Amino acid sequence: MIHKIISIVQIVSSIILIVLIMMQQKGGGLSGFLGGSSTNYMKKRGLEKSLHIFTIVLMTIFIVASIMIFVVK
Repeated sequence: MIHKIISIVQIVSSIILIVLIMMQQKGGGLSGFLGGSSTNYMKKRGLEKSLHIFTIVLMTIFIVASIMIFVVK
C-alpha cells in the first residue's frame, strides 16, 4: 500500500517538475509564451522566484520519493 502511494507521489511530482522546468527556460519552452525573453538577465523576482523555489522543493520531494521506493521494497 505505501509503495503505491510513494509511486503516485513520484509520478505526480515528475510531471509537475517537467512543467515547471519548461516554464523557467529562457528563450524556449513556455517562457517566451508567458512573456519571458532571452535578453533579460535580471534577478529572479515575483513569480519567477516563486517558481524557482517551488521547483527546488518539488525536486527534493521527487528525490526523497525515489529513495524511499528502494527502502520500502
